[in-house]
Amino acid sequence: MSERAPMTQNGYVALKAELQRLKTVERPKNVREIEEAIAHGDLSENAEYHAAKERQAHIAGRIAAAEDMLARAQVLETSGQSPDRIRFGATVALADIDSEEEISYRIVGEYESDPQKGMISITSPVARALMNKQVGDEVVVQAPKGTREFEILAIRFD
Repeated sequence: MSERAPMTQNGYVALKAELQRLKTVERPKNVREIEEAIAHGDLSENAEYHAAKERQAHIAGRIAAAEDMLARAQVLETSGQSPDRIRFGATVALADIDSEEEISYRIVGEYESDPQKGMISITSPVARALMNKQVGDEVVVQAPKGTREFEILAIRFD
């Protein structure tokens, strides 16, 4: 078995719900699509059949990935921790030193990561640079878009 996959309780529940949806809604719907396409005859030139079969492979891959992630899940309790240092599950308020823009990130597992919603993976360059830092610390991050400097304004655990 591969390494453990840290995630929050919310992320674990969401992943289980996604797996359930894939198995009980998406896969049966896809089976019906394949059956309908087969009913149209001549599978060699049947675009609906080929699209449905591709979707079947995609769904199977997503199910396998979700099952693997759940099997490796290490659910970490994040609420109620002392906000003295940045750890997994922390929500961190930062000030970009160059632009003075304030941003907030929550450090979560890879599956839960959604940068558009302010949720970054623990394996991201920003999260790795922030780990174990305190309020007032300045952090230099080597990100894909170049070097960025942040000041840590606040740490909280929801």
